[in-house]
Amino acid sequence: MDYAFTNAHEQIRENVSRLCAQFDDGYWLKKDKYGGFPEEFYKAMADAGWLGIAMPEEFGGAGLGITEAALVMQTVAESGAALQGASAIHLNVFGPNPIVVFGTEEQKRRMLPPIIQGKVKGCFAVTEPNAGLNTTSLTTRADRNGNGYIVHGHKVWTSTAQVADKMLLIARTTPQDQCRRATDGLSLFYTDFDRKFIEVREIEKMGRKAVDSNQVFLDGLKVPLEDRIGEEGKGFQYLLHGLNPERVLIGAEAIGIGKLALKRAAQYAKERVVFGRPIGQNQAIQHPLAQNWMELEAANLMAFKAAWLYDNGKDCGAEANAAKYLGAQAGYNACLQAVMTHGGYGYAKEFHVERYLREVMICRIAPVSEQLILCFIAEKVLGLPKSY
Repeated sequence: MDYAFTNAHEQIRENVSRLCAQFDDGYWLKKDKYGGFPEEFYKAMADAGWLGIAMPEEFGGAGLGITEAALVMQTVAESGAALQGASAIHLNVFGPNPIVVFGTEEQKRRMLPPIIQGKVKGCFAVTEPNAGLNTTSLTTRADRNGNGYIVHGHKVWTSTAQVADKMLLIARTTPQDQCRRATDGLSLFYTDFDRKFIEVREIEKMGRKAVDSNQVFLDGLKVPLEDRIGEEGKGFQYLLHGLNPERVLIGAEAIGIGKLALKRAAQYAKERVVFGRPIGQNQAIQHPLAQNWMELEAANLMAFKAAWLYDNGKDCGAEANAAKYLGAQAGYNACLQAVMTHGGYGYAKEFHVERYLREVMICRIAPVSEQLILCFIAEKVLGLPKSY
């Protein structure tokens, strides 16, 4: 049993960290204040080849695994970019997974290289306002029309839709009442984000201003048959295949933000002098930060255990969900404690820790709630009866 990262892993971390250093606190503070997609950061990551870290070599990727992808995403988050940086490239890193696994050779050749090269930006159109996490209740429909489909529907919390060229879309191709199972009748598409038939309304939110979140209204969007991934009606199963890697990456990102916040808090505690002594000399300051370190390290072990299981073709549903849950909790706790350690200055934007707290909140909420993860573990690991 070996818990050490390899030299190659350490090299990945070092190289990504060096690139991210070009985008300092001032860059991300400005993005947090004024918004606007971080084009310069996105291009730098694409030019360095990091967007294709887990994509096949034959299409221009590095051919590595979710372990390496998690290292990249965690390093980005820990650099100070937090989720503004991680979310800007998140879909490029994990989103093409259904195309890689279920797409035809023609689709892979056509779709993957532009994603890997950063020539296109994609968005993930899954969640709907009246379905939430109950994906089988989606009502967006794709009606067959000749050699393609016509799509009508409404999506919500679609990130990067303001700047997207492409869209990974799930829609119902067979009415639910005509399906044997609720999970049947949904199809997956990767297609053009044609704004002649799509209206986008941005949702103002508490953090991650550089990466927009939106409501998306699709009215008569034409999707050619060759943009459907896999068989008609099996999109839900294809979507599930990519959920475990996404949970691992979200957990790794949250841990990265937590490590960043902890580092800032510990440094401040060494330098801030009150009553003639550094506040870090007080156990009331020391102990919570020490607990944060332990929580982050434990969550990190689970995250990379889940990544290792996935990369080795083993079942990892419980571990991937646990990685997301524990990583988000540990990251949030560390960010909250960083604000409290800074006291009044923790509330000031120039010290950055309040931004980390606002951004890490996303990891607790999305892409799956903490409560559903607990239900999953209770049912699938402990064998308890399904509660919903």
